[in-house]
Amino acid sequence: MTTLAAPMRRPVAYTGVWSWITTVDHKRIGILYGASALFFLLVGGIEALLIRTQLAVPGNTLVSSDTYSQLFTMHGTTMIFLFVMPLSAAFFNFMVPLMIGARDVAFPRLNALSYWVFLFGGLFMNSSFFMGGAPDAGWFGYANLTSNQFSPGARIDFWVLGLQVLGLSSLMAALNFIVTILNLRAPGMSMMRMPLFVWMTLITSFLLVFALPVLTVGLTLLLFDRFFGTHFYIPAGGGDPLLWQHLFWIFGHPEVYILILPAMGMVSEVLPTFSRKPLFGYPFVVYSGILIAFLGFGVWAHHMFAVGMGPVADAVFATTTMLIAVPTGVKIFNWIGTMWGGALDFKSPLCFAVGFIGMFIIGGISGVMHASVPLDLQQTDTYFVVAHLHYVLFGGAVFGLFAGIYYWFPKITGRMLNDAWGKVHFWIMFVGANLAFFPMHLLGLDGMPRRIYSYDPSMGWNLWNLVSTVGAFTIALSVLIFVINAITALRRGARAPNDPWDAQTLEWSISSPPPVYNFATIPVVHSRRPFWDEKYPDAAHGKAAHAEPEHHGAIHMPNPSYFPIVIALGILVAVSGLMIHPAVSILGAIIMLIGVYGWSFEPAA
Repeated sequence: MTTLAAPMRRPVAYTGVWSWITTVDHKRIGILYGASALFFLLVGGIEALLIRTQLAVPGNTLVSSDTYSQLFTMHGTTMIFLFVMPLSAAFFNFMVPLMIGARDVAFPRLNALSYWVFLFGGLFMNSSFFMGGAPDAGWFGYANLTSNQFSPGARIDFWVLGLQVLGLSSLMAALNFIVTILNLRAPGMSMMRMPLFVWMTLITSFLLVFALPVLTVGLTLLLFDRFFGTHFYIPAGGGDPLLWQHLFWIFGHPEVYILILPAMGMVSEVLPTFSRKPLFGYPFVVYSGILIAFLGFGVWAHHMFAVGMGPVADAVFATTTMLIAVPTGVKIFNWIGTMWGGALDFKSPLCFAVGFIGMFIIGGISGVMHASVPLDLQQTDTYFVVAHLHYVLFGGAVFGLFAGIYYWFPKITGRMLNDAWGKVHFWIMFVGANLAFFPMHLLGLDGMPRRIYSYDPSMGWNLWNLVSTVGAFTIALSVLIFVINAITALRRGARAPNDPWDAQTLEWSISSPPPVYNFATIPVVHSRRPFWDEKYPDAAHGKAAHAEPEHHGAIHMPNPSYFPIVIALGILVAVSGLMIHPAVSILGAIIMLIGVYGWSFEPAA
């Protein structure tokens, strides 16, 4: 038994389309994640504009109630699972090995597999638009809206199976990054010398490992209800719809921190660089991130105050919800402390980082309000909750991600974005986001429910809905400016030097873009700011990083492989078969087995 790959020509090229399909290079996989996430941002953004256009005026008939339900369900699902999470994964992939002084992730082919599984899962879910309609029960899929009785047809099946596939991808990626960060750090880089973005990647990865299985269990029970006639969530059969809410929110609230912690890590890298200071209170920022992750598993039931859990449960979850504001406040205090007295250089990355802090504070304050049960009962299922959600996830996560994009774009592409247009992008997005989301607080307090596709003019919601719609289109204009800026930079932007920001961490010590092997020699780290200390040895007091002698011939990089995409294709076919015919699932399983067999016997290099 030699190898399945023996009769096949192994991929070796580093140029052309096939080189991207077969790549296992963490940097290329990061770019693939980023490009895919931005494509899904376009999809989710168009869905948002249709939603806001429908609500711009009372009694609008632009879309039907059925289409509107599909749009808001897929908008939430797309933005969370197909845009913010994979865009964070793009930075994990590209930057983490560079920041810890490694040449790749621990399992390069597993890394490629997680990307292809994610892409196929996203395309599978969105293909529902062309096959009888998209999922329409909300991004949280409350029972019993998802039962066969109230959602006949395949719409919810696409949602259930698509999320299972996406969860599989995220679990593979999380395990890969945990092993990479714990085992592949450069000599001398202790845990408390790791860059903050690496710390937040590690914490996010553990959150994924512990939170996603809960969603997997909930979706599996729902799948059994829909495919095999069980009654886990169906009261008529002895089931309980609240079981879904508990399972979903035990996953769902940690998911908020899965979305926001990477952005916090990016902001923690940008602020010291553009303040010309070390991060204020580094250990407190690290421990606050860990505490947020722990507490994140103890607040889920504040999403369920309205179901009537009783005073004891309400009191416990109100207390834990208030507690989680403490480590979050510590982080904000340390970020402000970092800028305090610094030589601030308001380039585009710093603008977005400061914008992140301001918007996240507004979202955090409205979040703490939900810890109060009487207030929460008034706000539940109103647009106030929509406003809170968007201030946290758009004002927080998306502004943080754009801070990361502007910060690391030169390192990733070797080209500089136009900073003036970057600031125009920031200000238009900042104004647009506040126009779009702040009026939702007022609409919610005035009683406008979520998920309604139309309203009567006598309700008095006309003005703020129109303002909110203008804000949504303003955000779209800002994104268009970014896209033009990025395309222009890629085509004829100024070449980026290795270290355009005079930064502190290891990724800036190598060329822009980095070579395939990242580091010709592995650095030895003596401080939290290894590259800064190397550039300014007088200030480093002997803590400068240096490289261990290493012969270039010793560099060992994994070869490209066909098998990750083969296995991912097998998973897609097998999952599709659950909706088509068992024979299709068997075919998918055979394709997977062929991929696993070939992978097992394929030489790593």
